[in-house]
Amino acid sequence: MIVRSFTVIAVLGLVAMAALTTPATRAEDKADVAVINLTGNDQMMYNINEFKVKAGQTVKLTMKNIGKLPKVAMGHNVVILKAGVNMVQFAVAANQAPPEYIPKDRADEMLAHTKLLGPDESDTITFTAPAKGSYDYLCTFPGHFAVMKGKMIVE
Repeated sequence: MIVRSFTVIAVLGLVAMAALTTPATRAEDKADVAVINLTGNDQMMYNINEFKVKAGQTVKLTMKNIGKLPKVAMGHNVVILKAGVNMVQFAVAANQAPPEYIPKDRADEMLAHTKLLGPDESDTITFTAPAKGSYDYLCTFPGHFAVMKGKMIVE
């Protein structure tokens, strides 16, 4: 009887310890993911022009086109460029790469990109934040990059 009581108490203790440590582990896992929600509209504007993440952190970025105009007239995406890439030259190359406006021959200049989105469409991408620094992002739909751009700051 004493052994049985001890066994029950030991099992309950282990269950309690597991319950106490599991949420902390989950919280740590969530802390390693930066969730970014970016929108683009018919005025050719992102809702944010800068966001910060940590080097090596997993970034989960969701881009949504909240505009009403058709995709052929006002499609939006987001392309995050590697450090040192000339944004103007990249955008010019993207203009020559319909229908998604992602220049495949410059894939080595991109950290990540979404697909081109029409009204009320969204796309989620996941990538690992690179080394500390400032990284440009832009919409590559023709003519948009001049005003639809921002910075990802990696700390």
